Amino acid sequence: MIQSIIHIALVVNDYDEAIEFYTQKLNFTLLEDTYQPEQDKRWVVIAPPGSFGTTILLARASKPEQVPFIGNQAGGRVFLFLNTDDFWRDYNDMVSKGIEFVREPKQQDYGIVAVFKDLYGNLWDLLQMNEDHPISRRMK
Repeated sequence: MIQSIIHIALVVNDYDEAIEFYTQKLNFTLLEDTYQPEQDKRWVVIAPPGSFGTTILLARASKPEQVPFIGNQAGGRVFLFLNTDDFWRDYNDMVSKGIEFVREPKQQDYGIVAVFKDLYGNLWDLLQMNEDHPISRRMK
């Protein structure tokens, strides 16, 4: 059996501001932006550069009960983990673009990591796994 998680939905306030943030500040690629008239919404899919795995579906809050989850999808915990092949390149680029880091870079047993906020306040890990980490070996 082969299965995979293809999308993770990220609740956003506005499609265009989210697209701008992720493509301009984090260098993500916009893979799809299709209007769905029957539901009056857009199907917006983004992915980190060079990624062939799970993508992010930007889902605009469409009901009042969804609005409180914008920026708080994981209850204040780190929600998403952005792995990179060059931590310091990406960290310095993100800092130069005004990304707010709430935890400075730290060397851990598994690699180097820092925590940043996206435009809505969701927490992300930026990390570079050590080459001998099981996930790094799996990605080769």
